[in-house]
Amino acid sequence: MTAFDALARIQLGLVQLETDSLLRKRSLLESEQGAHVRVDGRELVSFCSNDYLGLANDPALAEAAVDAIRQFGVGAGASHLVTGHHRLHHEFEQAFAAFVGKPAALMFSTGYMANLGVLTAVLTRHGEVFADKLNHASLNDAAQQCGAKFTRYAHADLDQLESLLKKSAARDRLICSDLVFSMDGDVADVDRLLALAEVYEAWLYLDDAHGFGVLNDGRGGLTEAARNSPRVIYLATLGKAAGVFGAAVAAHADVVDWLVQKARTYVYTTAMPPALAAALLASLEQIESGAARREKLREHIAALRAGLGNLPRWQLMPSDTPIQPLVIGKNAEAVAVSGKLLEHGLLVPAIRTPTVPKGSARLRISLSAAHADTEVRQLVAAIQSLAEA
Repeated sequence: MTAFDALARIQLGLVQLETDSLLRKRSLLESEQGAHVRVDGRELVSFCSNDYLGLANDPALAEAAVDAIRQFGVGAGASHLVTGHHRLHHEFEQAFAAFVGKPAALMFSTGYMANLGVLTAVLTRHGEVFADKLNHASLNDAAQQCGAKFTRYAHADLDQLESLLKKSAARDRLICSDLVFSMDGDVADVDRLLALAEVYEAWLYLDDAHGFGVLNDGRGGLTEAARNSPRVIYLATLGKAAGVFGAAVAAHADVVDWLVQKARTYVYTTAMPPALAAALLASLEQIESGAARREKLREHIAALRAGLGNLPRWQLMPSDTPIQPLVIGKNAEAVAVSGKLLEHGLLVPAIRTPTVPKGSARLRISLSAAHADTEVRQLVAAIQSLAEA
């Protein structure tokens, strides 16, 4: 059967992606998530998940979820504003807000939905969004869809950000930034961002997908000043270090009430299953008492950086977080190096354009407290050998 023109263009596009080493393929996970996984029939050590504290398969979380399913069933059955807002959702929102030090919080089904919901609720065509160029795609999509002017500044260039803020004639301004940048692993300067927001009368929206659970005793990347500021809106995703699913936004209580009214991705969707809220309450307890896990994570980060800091080729980017990017350069070479590590039983993803800038394809090494010291040494030795080949 001959493809119609639109389908033919898609087929040609897939061929071009394959030619450019950009075609993405899904691996099949056949085990629980963790440092050790079975993928496509192979037993591997995984350095590619965001399960930084090893909580995704933690027995306490699983038991909490199972107990909640026995009591309350599986599905929420309705949106939050109909009959889907369960006591467990409410308890988690209260506990999360208290944990991160903000007045109130609201659960979303995903971080993507949270970003879209917040920006479209807070801003209109009379506003302007100021966004770091390395922000996550969901922040960029939210900024483009909220109707406000979308202005981007060079990564971490807060002098340029200030210059742009000075020129803005918008009625409402919002600075949005990843707190830990997902592909580089560096951390935003929260206090300076907040100072600019205060001088130029702007909201500050911080997406802490990769810092919550890890930074500052697990409470994430908020500083004391940011916790106390009514202009700071804070997002944490709950499927990474927290080990479960969803996202939570913490802010001034009136902001949260406004989101309940106006965040379309909250209002017009079925609530998260109550059992996941139960698992998240158990996760908060594990994060709060998780100093040993975070110390093990810091040890792994130090060991990996010591081992890969002076390779004869390839560059380990500066990062004190579990995200350790090793820049390879070309897409095809990054894919090849990832493939060779797979032969050693090590699962490390190759990240290419458009996720990262052209010419900066990399291995995104994700460390977990669940890794053994020997496994980190194994990864270091394998990369050292490949770099010297």
